[in-house]
Amino acid sequence: MSDEYYMKQALIEAKKAAEEGEIPVGAIIVCHDRILARTHNLTQTLRDVTAHAEMQAITAAAEALGGKYLTDCTLYVTLEPCVMCAGALGWSQISRIVYGASDPRRGYELFAPKALHPRTQVEGGILEDEALLLVKEFFSRKR
Repeated sequence: MSDEYYMKQALIEAKKAAEEGEIPVGAIIVCHDRILARTHNLTQTLRDVTAHAEMQAITAAAEALGGKYLTDCTLYVTLEPCVMCAGALGWSQISRIVYGASDPRRGYELFAPKALHPRTQVEGGILEDEALLLVKEFFSRKR
């Protein structure tokens, strides 16, 4: 499967988040072409500021694998991870992160570009327009 295929799956999760009144961020973790985690933001639902899509995905994938390290795994997330999520992803030793849209206000690249594990590969801009549109539409309805 391609990066675009998996990012479309993350976008489905982001749409679910928006329908639930959550900021529309979705995440998928894949290992050897198998989806281990399919999640979205739950910060409002759980009343938990740490319940970002990426954090939910890390927990679900680690449970599926039976261990805390996500080597050989790829995270597909619709928005660039924040510093908190990047730190957790660094500790998980995830092999690869693919994100849709950059987050110029809260993205890890701005505040902590070295938070990830040194071997983690990162690629941004996959289906960026679709990811940005979801976020823009969500916030335009909120205002």
